[in-house]
Amino acid sequence: MKFTISTQSLKKWLEVVNHATASISTTPILENILLKVNYKNIVLTSNNLEMAIEYIISEDLSIESEWAFCIPSKLFTNYINLVTDDTIKLELLTDDSIKISTSSWKLKIKGLEASEFPLIPSVREEVSLNISWKIVKKAIDKNLFKSEKWNIKPTLAWLYVNIKNNAVIFASTDSFRLSEYKTFLNESVSNDFSQIIPSKTCNQIKSILNDDDEVKIVSWDNQVAFLTWNIKVYSRLLNGKFPDYAGFFPTTYTTKAEINRVDLMWALRKINLVSRENNYSIKMSLSSERWIELETSETQIWEWDVTLVWVVEWENNIVWINSTYFLEVLWVIETTHVSISFENPLSPILISPIADPEKDVKDCFKHIIMPLKI
Repeated sequence: MKFTISTQSLKKWLEVVNHATASISTTPILENILLKVNYKNIVLTSNNLEMAIEYIISEDLSIESEWAFCIPSKLFTNYINLVTDDTIKLELLTDDSIKISTSSWKLKIKGLEASEFPLIPSVREEVSLNISWKIVKKAIDKNLFKSEKWNIKPTLAWLYVNIKNNAVIFASTDSFRLSEYKTFLNESVSNDFSQIIPSKTCNQIKSILNDDDEVKIVSWDNQVAFLTWNIKVYSRLLNGKFPDYAGFFPTTYTTKAEINRVDLMWALRKINLVSRENNYSIKMSLSSERWIELETSETQIWEWDVTLVWVVEWENNIVWINSTYFLEVLWVIETTHVSISFENPLSPILISPIADPEKDVKDCFKHIIMPLKI
């Protein structure tokens, strides 16, 4: 029972399925990859009980017989990554081990029977949606940020997805920030879709799927699956309700400014060099004379002036911010200019892109950051 496979292809496929293997677990089988060999294809499966991945391989193969076996992921992957031969031969032996052969090396690895591997949940298409992965990836980038570390509630570590007719809304919050990205599909969906997906799953599949992939998202019970022609990603859903957040976005303001996004980013990056010791606390002053002044705390002052494009309203012109939070949202905005507005120094700060009038923009993004109380 053996087959031959391209080394480079196997390396690529292992990189994908290892996103769902458990590095250290009290259940040893979760540290394994299920290798299922059929005459037409090979299926690599990983499962850490929170997320599972199936990778269907039908190219660069030479299969002699059908079999299935569990092999330790870390050892197997580390060895394959060191192989320089063009092809590798894998053979299942009778003593619950697998032999890996190249032209100059042979390795024998003990494994576990395929029957011990946890089953992947059967997909039931209670609610389904076909969507370009490029849209989903863009929504993940605009909603899930690197500095989300202090989530108070389980629902704050997830991505909320709501689809009705042809409108798609993605939202997330970590109690300090709230993001919403809205876009539109070319066609309306037959069933409404409203789910909360773990942010960990979103960040993992973002590096697995390609922008040009057409993805089918299916949900049933407390499960969700992302299906392409050769990759299937399964994850659990949250049994809860995402916060009713619509009322948190401010509709009135006393201070509003429009500014070049890149200019503000450069200023924040420079002042971050000295604000790090003060937890990135920055005092931002908006001037009616069309400039912004950024300062650190009184013990370490560094001023940086940024010219405003336009001050629409000006009353409460001083607010304390977390500069890292500001930078992260500015990174995911694509327009040349952004709008910054707030009601008073303690009210949410609304940041939104200013669309280029020459471009036909169908999507909408808005983000609020809570100011610091100094």
